[in-house]
Amino acid sequence: MQVALEVNGSPHDVEVQPGEPLSTVLRNRLELTGTKVACGEGTCGSCTVVLDGRPVLSCLTLAAACDGASVRTVEWDGEVLARLRESFTADDAFQCGFCTPGQLMSALALLERSPSPGRDEIVAAMSGNLCRCGAYEGIALAVSRAAEESG
Repeated sequence: MQVALEVNGSPHDVEVQPGEPLSTVLRNRLELTGTKVACGEGTCGSCTVVLDGRPVLSCLTLAAACDGASVRTVEWDGEVLARLRESFTADDAFQCGFCTPGQLMSALALLERSPSPGRDEIVAAMSGNLCRCGAYEGIALAVSRAAEESG
């Protein structure tokens, strides 16, 4: 079936198979390989993208259900995401980096709905993203710093 998506601000018409996850379409058809797939079961959060303003696990989201949707991936060049990238680097919020794209996208969705979140709100928003290296303190600090720099 044909699906129309807006991905990172650009329109795309993509042929998808029934049951095909959004992560596969992004990585294999649109060559946006920043979206990582680790578990493929929705437990790690590495595949998180922002779909119509909310974070979703793209490995569990059917591409066919996204017709007409707006998707943002870690390749997006928005101001808030750029600020998050800078703060993740400054605060050493990653080690191996595999979870970083999903962490960034969850943080982006948080800061867009709550520009000045408190620590508890940051921790809750990031709780769906696992970090094998345990960089959680650096991640929370980076999200907080990015929020402070916005205003």
